[in-house]
Amino acid sequence: MENWNNSNIVEIKHNNENGTKPEVCFHLNKGLQNSTFGNGKVNVNEKNEGSDEPGQIVDDEIIVKEELEIQEEPIDFTTANGQCSQYAQEFSKNNTPTNNQIIYTGYKPYQCSHCDKSFSKNSYLITHTTKHTGHKPYLCSQRDKTFSLKSHLIYHQRINSRENSYQCSHCDKNFSRKSDIIRHQRTHTGEKPYQCSQCNKAFSQTGDLIIHQRIHSGENPYQCSQCDKAFSQNSHLITHQRTHTGEKPYQCNQCNKASSLKSDLIKHQRTHTGEKPYQCRQCDKAFSQMGVLITHQRIHSGEKPYQCSQCDKAFSQNSNLIRHQIAHTGEKPYQCSQGNKAFTQNSCLKKHQRIHSGEKQYQCTRCDKAFSQNSDLIKHQRTHSGKKPY
Repeated sequence: MENWNNSNIVEIKHNNENGTKPEVCFHLNKGLQNSTFGNGKVNVNEKNEGSDEPGQIVDDEIIVKEELEIQEEPIDFTTANGQCSQYAQEFSKNNTPTNNQIIYTGYKPYQCSHCDKSFSKNSYLITHTTKHTGHKPYLCSQRDKTFSLKSHLIYHQRINSRENSYQCSHCDKNFSRKSDIIRHQRTHTGEKPYQCSQCNKAFSQTGDLIIHQRIHSGENPYQCSQCDKAFSQNSHLITHQRTHTGEKPYQCNQCNKASSLKSDLIKHQRTHTGEKPYQCRQCDKAFSQMGVLITHQRIHSGEKPYQCSQCDKAFSQNSNLIRHQIAHTGEKPYQCSQGNKAFTQNSCLKKHQRIHSGEKQYQCTRCDKAFSQNSDLIKHQRTHSGKKPY
């Protein structure tokens, strides 16, 4: 654990404009020379380096919910005897860091014994530990639900009692938490206060910025307990874990089909409704899935993004590339369970299996004959039409 001593902290004392009791602030070389503290907030009156926004407010409520990530910077000791060029300063003799010091330095002395995460406050560690222990001491008196945090219980009770104390000034929506209405109002204003320091992207929510930054860092903090896969988002881990459990929580209300992903359920339900929301701009065709539209648009553009690594052929669909590559490898992954035959394509295996099953799904419309393959039906139909193409 880092020792907070005179080499870590510079204490700056200066009088307020009204001549009242001197303020104390801790001057890091990030340009926070004129900071004030109070009511759980830090108001930076001068623009920070690396921040696009002067007067930015850091709310303690936000810090509790999402641990603030601030890079530790060295103290500027360019002046002799601890003298600041702007204010008279002296080294702090207090070895215990205050809340304000913790915020500015990123000091996180509270280490989780279950994982490698650490926190700036013991209360944050206790909250985090409940994820490992499953301890939920806060019981709702009206329902059987329990919660690990008191704030979560209060939020739950507000939803059930329909207590929505925060009204949006732009629309008729109400919210039970102040943080929720702040996030919502950014959908009206378009405000994106959270700027990525490594690229030009900005976000309306700090959580979205944290997730985005993992693209740059490659961090995957959410580890699957059943295999070696790790993910940048908890939602991706939850989805992945269903491959182990077989859980399919999304049930179609028109048939008995269930899906592990909500997006798959939405796609499936369009087979019932016939909805095709994805319209091609170059022709009148419409599709039920965005991916099918993208593939279709390559007919117009001629784009073939899937390139064979062993020859100069390219394809508009990845599935076509996979089928083509089998011609190079000679691989036949589709094995018949009733014989020794194997096939390069699943469709060829299905055709072959009809020999064993006796299934004849291709019915002639002019007589009662049926065939196991469509090509055989086409040949047969020529006996009715008299057509001789060869």
